[in-house]
Amino acid sequence: MTKNETAAYIKQFLIAHRGFHDNQADCPENSMQSFRNAVERGYGIELDVHFSKDKQLVVIHDGELNRICGVDKKVRDLTYEQLRQYPLFDSRERIPLLQNVLDVVNGQVPFVIEIKVDDPKQRGPLCEAVDTMLRSYHGAYCIESFDPGVVNWYRKHHPQVIRGQLSCDMGKGSNLFDRIRRKALTNMWANLYTRPDFIAYQYLGIKKTCNQFWRKRLHCMMAAWTLCDQQAFDQAKPDFDLFIFEGFDPKW
Repeated sequence: MTKNETAAYIKQFLIAHRGFHDNQADCPENSMQSFRNAVERGYGIELDVHFSKDKQLVVIHDGELNRICGVDKKVRDLTYEQLRQYPLFDSRERIPLLQNVLDVVNGQVPFVIEIKVDDPKQRGPLCEAVDTMLRSYHGAYCIESFDPGVVNWYRKHHPQVIRGQLSCDMGKGSNLFDRIRRKALTNMWANLYTRPDFIAYQYLGIKKTCNQFWRKRLHCMMAAWTLCDQQAFDQAKPDFDLFIFEGFDPKW
């Protein structure tokens, strides 16, 4: 498919945030079972990718294991085999490899893949590893990140891939430098250079002037995250093109 055809295809799907999951059951977030659940229900899948210590592409949201596995360790400090020792939310599920997820989904539904950069020095190698794996994948996908450097990497190295800038209100910051940095990320100033194909913004922030500005300036899609009930989904419909949800079965 062309880039435009891929975008049109992805827009036909509602996107299950970290798979169709329940952290109190045996289908926790970013688990193989949560991805199977999404496929069975016909939902697209949003997931998160980190590097492990041994440079494996592992699917997990947080850079630390405290919340998800109850262990005070960092993903980047452990090999994949070490990460596999820890259950996800006391379930039978373990942290999967991106390749495992691709093999199971096998093009049945599209992916929204968030690239998580834990170490800026690894940004390039991480993007290259993800890109190399996905070039042999025959299903539809797009890439997103909070890190403008990831969006820019795809602009330069693989512009045929749909790339998205994630953002939200980053707060005010604790000092002048931090305030400027947070303001730049909140308002996505790097978009002037990185030229994302879509913006994924926390849906409550859509009325911010910056969102309206970028939508007109870039003529890009807008994705809402994360919609947690039907009311939020209904409220988001007029302002977004793509909908990322969790915790319920949305009705069009």
